[in-house]
Amino acid sequence: MDGASPLERLLRRDRVITIAGVVALCLLAWLYIVAGAGLGMNAWEMTRLALFPHQQAAEVTSEMSGMDMSGMDMSGMAMATEPRVWGAAIWALMIAMWWVMMVAMMSPSAAPTILLYARVHRHSLAQGQIQDKLAPTGVFMAGYLLVWLGFSIAAAALHWLLEREAFVSAAMMSSQSRWLSGIVLIAAGLYQLSPLKNACLSHCRTPTAFLSRHWRPHTFGALRLGALHGVFCVGCCWMLMALLFVGGVMNLVWVAALAILVLAEKVFPAGQWVGRAAGIALIAWGSATLLV
Repeated sequence: MDGASPLERLLRRDRVITIAGVVALCLLAWLYIVAGAGLGMNAWEMTRLALFPHQQAAEVTSEMSGMDMSGMDMSGMAMATEPRVWGAAIWALMIAMWWVMMVAMMSPSAAPTILLYARVHRHSLAQGQIQDKLAPTGVFMAGYLLVWLGFSIAAAALHWLLEREAFVSAAMMSSQSRWLSGIVLIAAGLYQLSPLKNACLSHCRTPTAFLSRHWRPHTFGALRLGALHGVFCVGCCWMLMALLFVGGVMNLVWVAALAILVLAEKVFPAGQWVGRAAGIALIAWGSATLLV
């Protein structure tokens, strides 16, 4: 008969618990985005495919502004064709939208490091190197997500600026400017090939080396370690996230495609080559965008 205490039996299942937690968090984040992120928008209607999305966004805005709306309520149409007024509530919702979207996109690629952290903690506990019974895996992930919260605040501020200057459509939440689309695509492609990108990606692709180099015990150590891992991930992926301004911040196809690309870069054996190939493709795509 197993004489282990309930806590010991729980520790044996920490891998299953961690996986279940990450999966649940990712699914809830995706559901929130699909439901419209509290913005009153239909993510499915904002999901459109186009080789040059800025043309489609400009056409949608032009069609809305040119429709004969005599005798109809124009308030909704004005909101769709003109930059919205960002009050405190909109700011909060936009920051939340970006943050939850980062959770949905980044959790799968962060899962290997989170699982390895829990395993290392369990091994250290068995060797008597630490005394913390429960691995602060949740604290590690909290530190990671707090860094992405900081990124989300910056992204929301940039979103506000681009929408105010009419570079990004308020209706489609995507670029309606050829120059913005082309420049962002080329910049993202060049960054994919840069030494800084490669350095950050190397940290993300080798969680064992990362944890052995930066390991700190206890709760504060877990928070610090998670935040440091988040910094490397932001450094690796921030320009890829900027591509959402091109295809649509709530375009589900673009969100899913970028999440898959990030996962492939970090987890697949040839992930670095996947990233470089994507960089070349983005440069070519951006160049073509500037010519149309």
